Amino acid sequence: MIKLIGFLLLLSVSMISTAQEIVTPEHLMGKLEEIIGVNLGQRRNHAQGICVNGYFIGNASVQKYSNSPLFFGSKINVVGRFSLASPSLKTPDYSRVSRGLALMFQLPEGKKQVFAMLDIPVFSEDTPLTAYNNLIALALDPDTGEPDLKKIAANLKKHPPPEAIVHFKDQNNPVTSYIHSDFFSIHTFKFINQSGTETLVKWRFDPRDGVKRLSDEQLETMPTRFLNQELMASLKAAPASWDMILVIGHPDDEQMNPTVLWPKNRQEIKAGVLTLTSASAQDEGECVNLNFDPLIMA
Repeated sequence: MIKLIGFLLLLSVSMISTAQEIVTPEHLMGKLEEIIGVNLGQRRNHAQGICVNGYFIGNASVQKYSNSPLFFGSKINVVGRFSLASPSLKTPDYSRVSRGLALMFQLPEGKKQVFAMLDIPVFSEDTPLTAYNNLIALALDPDTGEPDLKKIAANLKKHPPPEAIVHFKDQNNPVTSYIHSDFFSIHTFKFINQSGTETLVKWRFDPRDGVKRLSDEQLETMPTRFLNQELMASLKAAPASWDMILVIGHPDDEQMNPTVLWPKNRQEIKAGVLTLTSASAQDEGECVNLNFDPLIMA
C-alpha cells in the first residue's frame, strides 16, 4: 500500500486555513485563470504535453516495504504524459520551467496507481497559501499591462524561493530531451507492507541513457518546439527506460514540507524499471482525458 502525505494532500482537501487566510483549490485555479487566461479544451497547468505508452516491472524485493501490486514483479501497462510546467501553450521547450512526467499504472482487477513527478528534487512552494500569493504577485499591472516589479520584489521578500530549488536551477540547465531527464516524486509517501509496517519514502526515475542538459550556447539557439518531436523519433527507433530508485526515509525526516531535501546518505533501492515504447500527440493519445491525480494509490 502507498499513502501520500504533505502539500499535495493538503491541496486536495476542501480548504486550507491559516490564522487569517483561507485558500481553496478553487481560489488557486481561479487566480491562475485570471492571470494567464483559459486555454479552452486544455489543462489549466502543464498545458503543453505529449502522451506515452509503455510498461513497468517492479522489483519483488520491495514487498519488504509495500504490498502494492506495483512490486509483484509482473509486467504492468502504463499510460503517461510528459509536459512543461506552465499553463501557457506558448512556453518554449528551452525555457527553465520544470518538466513533468505523469504515469498511470494499470493494476490487476481494474485498479490504478498514479505518479506525478517533476524534474526537480524539491518543490518551489511550501504551502498552497504561498502558491496563491506568488500568483497574485505575477498579475500584470492593469495600468501598464506589464508585471509589477515592486509587487514581485515585495512578495519575494515575504516568500523567498527555497534555497534548494534556487541552487538546483542555478546549477542545472534544462534537459536536451524528455528521454534524458530524471524525475522526482518530490513529496513524501508511506509504503505499507503486509504486516502493516509503515516506511517513509521518496523516489526518482533515472534515465538509463543518462541525464543530458542543454549547454548555455544551445539555450540561445534551440527552436521553440523540439521536445515532442525528439521523443516521437526516439521511441520510434527504440524503447527508452528509467530505473525507479526508492529512497528510504528516517522517521525524523521532513514529511510535510516539499521544499526540504532529505539528507544525501539515505538508503536507496532499485524498485523497478519503466520502459516507454511509443508516443503520440496529446489530443490523439490515451492520456488526453486522463486526470493524473496522485491521490489515486494502490
